[in-house]
Amino acid sequence: MRSTGTSTISRARISRVSAILIALLLPATASAQSAGNGLTGLIDSIFSGPPPQAATGPGGAPPPWSGEDGASGHPLMTAAAIREAASNFPNCVAGMWPDAARRNITRENFERFTAGLEPDLRIMDLLDSQPEFTKAIWDYLDILVNDNRLAKGREILAKYKTQFDATEKAYGVDRYIIASIWGIESNYSTQMGDRSVVQSTATLACIGRRQAYFKDEFLSALEILNRGDLKPEQMRGSWAGAFGPTQFMPTAFKRYAVDSDGDGRRDVVDDPGDLIASTANNLKKDGWQSGASWGYEVVLPKGFNYMLADRAKAMPLSQWEHLGLKRANGQPYPHPAEKAYLLAPAGAEGPGFLMLQNFRVIMKYNPAEAYALAIGHFADRLRGGPPLVQPWPRQERVLSRAERLELQQLLAQRGFYKGTPDGQFGGQTREALRGFQASIGAPADGFATSEVLDRLRGR
Repeated sequence: MRSTGTSTISRARISRVSAILIALLLPATASAQSAGNGLTGLIDSIFSGPPPQAATGPGGAPPPWSGEDGASGHPLMTAAAIREAASNFPNCVAGMWPDAARRNITRENFERFTAGLEPDLRIMDLLDSQPEFTKAIWDYLDILVNDNRLAKGREILAKYKTQFDATEKAYGVDRYIIASIWGIESNYSTQMGDRSVVQSTATLACIGRRQAYFKDEFLSALEILNRGDLKPEQMRGSWAGAFGPTQFMPTAFKRYAVDSDGDGRRDVVDDPGDLIASTANNLKKDGWQSGASWGYEVVLPKGFNYMLADRAKAMPLSQWEHLGLKRANGQPYPHPAEKAYLLAPAGAEGPGFLMLQNFRVIMKYNPAEAYALAIGHFADRLRGGPPLVQPWPRQERVLSRAERLELQQLLAQRGFYKGTPDGQFGGQTREALRGFQASIGAPADGFATSEVLDRLRGR
């Protein structure tokens, strides 16, 4: 699943992590293998949350399109523009034939796979939704890293030991990371999505504000079918077109899918060997370092300068240790020369983490820090490791979207925030918040709390 902005699909895929959140959190929604594989608006950072999933319609049927303008304000997301594009949908699809032909898709298969295709306008509400509330990182981890999923993960590791053995030998990628991605993306193939990938990507290629991006996804989906790697009934997934247990977008499939057993098909849906090897190939090509960890939970000393908690400020582990950062389990750093950056996702009141190169690789798979942390921690638990040592500040409530928007506006008024307030928190907001916190003598940890908002309000 992957996103460059809190509601943007950034690289290669929309995942089914959302299905878990839909069932267990608030009205949640689709996520994204968007950048190299990743989420749409699930959590671009720990501060942004999943857009709401519409309730089911009468009789449990999928809800219809709301008929309303999209929240982004994009001209292609107005209700009138959506209706106009929908009326032209058959012409739009037919107009992509020359591009399909250039990809060596046969005319017969193009007609076969697009016959009777109609737009799924329900997707427009998901593409442009904005959450009123987000979830705290500890809630996210509680849901994704749980005893039931751990038990299933250990079963999967035992059942497919031969495939994991071969993949580790061929690609040098940790089996526990692959099993973790499988578990978190689709709850071990039980929540992969049920929408037609061809219909979803065709809809988004012809309607809405991401047409160029999804045109490539649509044509890539046709290429997969044309080559015979997968059958149409296998290509069912999320609203944005991610499919399979580890949620490949069509373009990501083209880059990373491999035929591990030599049967002539790259089946990442029903062939465990191809699935495991393809996911490993993805991570390897993104820079996975064999035999290395993703990161370490660390205890930060009192009075620590949280301005150093920045992805751009990587230092050797030995230097972090010199600054007083010790591993939470009391063990030494195995490779002190390795460079890491500090992540403090819950500010001064929560645990800290030193993130290594492999954490950055996981974030290429999905650029949400909370997602990557969940993957790394879940992998450690599958390996037999303990839960996190330090507690989360569970007493803190998550700000509503209106409060997040107000916080940005107040930071802008004070000269700290230079962006356009939109209620979505990313690195620019955290940097501005750190500046304000430092100006009032508070720990500059960039963690947005109701107390910080009250200080901005002058209370």
